[in-house]
Amino acid sequence: MTTATTSFESARAGSRTAVLRRGRRDLLKHLGLGAFVLLMLYPLVWMIVSSVKPDHLILTEPGLIPSEITFDNFVEGWNALNRPFSVFFVNSLVVTVGSIIGNLFSCSLTAFALARLEFRMRNVYLAITLVSVMLPLHVLVIPQYIFFSQLDLVNTYFPLLLPKFLATDAFFIYLMVQFIRTIPRDLDRAAWIDGCGPFRTFWSVVLPLMRPALVTTTIFTFIWTWNDFFVPLIYLTSPKMFTVPVALNSMVDSESQTGVGMLFAMSLVSLLPVLIFFAVAQKQLIRGIATTGLK
Repeated sequence: MTTATTSFESARAGSRTAVLRRGRRDLLKHLGLGAFVLLMLYPLVWMIVSSVKPDHLILTEPGLIPSEITFDNFVEGWNALNRPFSVFFVNSLVVTVGSIIGNLFSCSLTAFALARLEFRMRNVYLAITLVSVMLPLHVLVIPQYIFFSQLDLVNTYFPLLLPKFLATDAFFIYLMVQFIRTIPRDLDRAAWIDGCGPFRTFWSVVLPLMRPALVTTTIFTFIWTWNDFFVPLIYLTSPKMFTVPVALNSMVDSESQTGVGMLFAMSLVSLLPVLIFFAVAQKQLIRGIATTGLK
């Protein structure tokens, strides 16, 4: 009886020790994650605080507690470029929506052809598509600019939108190919038996089942296009055509060091659509990535 009691007490003490160790590990893990989150959020918080500071206090008081608060940066920054900042929001919205439509249309058609249709050198075309993912954007800038310049399309939105309708985003093509391969081919065969051709099979059978991949493409295209600075900077020369990132860059050039507060204020305003869009579509993004097999 004494031996059994001793064994029970030892097991109980060992279990309590294991629970305490696990609790310490979990506590340290959460503290580390919390510190990492604070580190990642600090620049955003600092920008928010700086947007409500006068210009002369932004660099002289780098702390997160302002001694003076003003909202003039938002009012002055909204009209800093001789036109309301809403003009640049509309421009960015036009480019972003057009890019989303182009990617959804062209990349889904291309992915269906590479995943379902049988034709010569299909695997070669798929390999070329995947290799193009590794090509830096800057390698293609000069020939693309010469091409659009010869067509007199510089300072228009065509250089920003036309490539999207030609399935140039290989990442989304590969994503959709992987997703289409998970759809049973029996559905295609049933459609063909009913007299559907390739396009009707794509439109009526495959496309409705591609919703997770389409949602993922929409979210990534929105975020990448809205934040894109390099390509619009090259092709857009007229201020009335500027997108939000190019307008912010022009604000820096025109205001120099005296408009830092306005720059932070308008940068904060420009982040709101992305944050709202991501917050609304977060569940769909995670579901789309999980169902397309991306790691």
